Amino acid sequence: MSTARAEALSSFSVTKGRAGATTTGHLPQKNSRLVRRWVSMEQQPLPPAQEKESSRSSSTRQTFAMERQPSGPEGSCRMRRARLGVLASGRGTNLEAIIAASQKEDYPAEVVVVLSDNPEATALERARQHGIPAQVVPPREFGSRLRYEEALVRILRDYGVDLVVLAGYMRLVGREFLRAFPDRVMNIHPSLLPAFPGLEAQRQALEYGVKISGCTVHFVDAEMDHGPIILQAAVPVLDGDTVESLAERILAEEHRLYPEAIRLWAEGRLQIEGRRVRILA
Repeated sequence: MSTARAEALSSFSVTKGRAGATTTGHLPQKNSRLVRRWVSMEQQPLPPAQEKESSRSSSTRQTFAMERQPSGPEGSCRMRRARLGVLASGRGTNLEAIIAASQKEDYPAEVVVVLSDNPEATALERARQHGIPAQVVPPREFGSRLRYEEALVRILRDYGVDLVVLAGYMRLVGREFLRAFPDRVMNIHPSLLPAFPGLEAQRQALEYGVKISGCTVHFVDAEMDHGPIILQAAVPVLDGDTVESLAERILAEEHRLYPEAIRLWAEGRLQIEGRRVRILA
């Protein structure tokens, strides 16, 4: 087993190697620092962006938490759902899965805007079909990545976005963007990271000859496909697999895994400790 493959497998737990097995949550140790949660209610103003991100090794992470609040004399409950801004460059099938999940009454997040660098992205039409604002932001109109990402940040803040979700977004996210949304940018990748980062991960897996591939949801940092891992799902590589057949089975797991990772974040159940993301009960 290669070093990269061993590291990938050591970062998650599966049950009997079955397809779709995911990470198991771990309760924090006594000396770990718990996530500080926002209690965000219907009519509260949105919290200001953090001024400066402190180091992962010592900081208490601030995240969004859903809490039910009584409203009305009967004590009925309503909730303020986490507001998602999605960046997409292509088909938007993961976007569709997230929208489908958000249509369930108990799901704690909703997509409020979709942005794309590609005017031909079908993700834009998927969003519009669900009544979600969708906008093209062409990078070449801004002259630099910094100005382009400043425009993205302005739009996302205008929509009160809590969490930025990359769904087939084919650009690296810059440091200034990440400073605007510290530990509030997620991505999904069609391999068991750290194995096979970058483009054509399914082809990389087949050419390397691995027996198990899969997908990874992770927080985004300044390096490609590198940030702390939230969830992973294993997908066996079959003897007769093509790039297309393997990609199709991995995509099915992506559609399951991404909404679940977003749910955990919206419920305030993710705690970052260095490279580890602990799932709180």
